[in-house]
Amino acid sequence: MNLLALDTSTEHICAAVQRGGARWRYDGAGGPQASATLIPALLDLLAQAGLALTDLDALVFGRGPGSFTGLRTACAVVQGLALGATLPVLPVDTLLAVAEDARGATPQTAHVLALLDARMNEVYAAAYAWADGAWQAVGGMTVGPPETLALPDDGTHPDGWVLAGNVFAPPVDCGTRLPSPLRALPRIEAWPTADALLNLTPARLAQGLAVAAQDALPLYIRDKVALTTAERNAHSAVSNFK
Repeated sequence: MNLLALDTSTEHICAAVQRGGARWRYDGAGGPQASATLIPALLDLLAQAGLALTDLDALVFGRGPGSFTGLRTACAVVQGLALGATLPVLPVDTLLAVAEDARGATPQTAHVLALLDARMNEVYAAAYAWADGAWQAVGGMTVGPPETLALPDDGTHPDGWVLAGNVFAPPVDCGTRLPSPLRALPRIEAWPTADALLNLTPARLAQGLAVAAQDALPLYIRDKVALTTAERNAHSAVSNFK
């Protein structure tokens, strides 16, 4: 299977081209640089793999949640490429890709609370369980302060869970802000990598989850992108008091 996968939902952008069992990868800085560097990087990956865009079976991208600008960049690039080459598009939840990246780092991982920096001192979160060779969502996605996080009440023992994501160092520093039941759980630094997206692709294509280019849209679970001046001042006052 020939595939191109990309994610621009965080401060890192990543992409990979798969040709059969071989993969070519790119990692770079996100933010404002992403829109300028992404397409040249994708074309270079295709050249390294000896593929034309029309040789691909599908395009895969991290649809969110994540940086609003990054998600729009990914959608614009994927839609343009897919329309030009008449390719199907597979949107994949970024938190699911985090869980898959954690499993790649620690294969015995079976229960993951996936976490991504949502800025404004908040995190995106979703719980997943690995069973029968696939991830199953345990509850829905949430966004909020790390202090409000909790494991799903699904009968599993807390010791069987790990925390995975990009939130364990400043500025989020989620590790020091977790509720006490979560502080002792193992932590894995994990990202919605292109490899994780590619690993998830075959099963999801088989489930018929690919969409037409015009239907490849970002996933937002919050419609607010910045704190108000009053909220910033209040947060600063609390921080100074501490």
